[in-house]
Amino acid sequence: MDTIDDMAALEAIYDAPVPASLTKVAKRVTPLYRQWIEASRFCVLTTVGPEGTDASPRGDDGPVVRIADDKTLLLPDWRGNNRIDSLRNIVRDGRVSLMFMVPGANNVVRVNGRAVLTPDTSVTGQFEQHGKQPKSVIVVTPEEIYFQCAKAIMRSGLWTRGDDSAGIPSAGQFVKEMQADFDAESYDSGYAEYAKTRMW
Repeated sequence: MDTIDDMAALEAIYDAPVPASLTKVAKRVTPLYRQWIEASRFCVLTTVGPEGTDASPRGDDGPVVRIADDKTLLLPDWRGNNRIDSLRNIVRDGRVSLMFMVPGANNVVRVNGRAVLTPDTSVTGQFEQHGKQPKSVIVVTPEEIYFQCAKAIMRSGLWTRGDDSAGIPSAGQFVKEMQADFDAESYDSGYAEYAKTRMW
């Protein structure tokens, strides 16, 4: 298999960027990008650290981030499995990316920037739900904001092809594949209820 190992070889097989792909980039949260981001209940957070890269799904029952101002996004870290891979990366390397999705919309909005973590209760307290607060909030300073071409979501039929989940492995089955004596059925039967109780 041939590989591409320098920029000249890469650029030789692609055309110049479409002009609008460069024009669309904002350096701050503009009114229209604000409108789009505030409609998003789900995003993917990507980080990088000494062990490599990490991508983590983030979701909420309202806007997944809070826009503090046109250079500050606040992303609460709700309870999870305590691996805290993304958080470890941010502490060591502040570079982050966010990809926001809205069900039914073919575009996505991407944010590249830098982040820090805060456990400050004056910030975590802004996100209190059901009597609980996140232990920390990811504070993102955007450096680039732009929408992504709709072709990928349209090609995949992400919002239009219905439920494709029949027959795919469960969470318990994934664990059992790594640990043969794991009780996958018991884990799966209690997993949904357990997740609900730890959602916040």
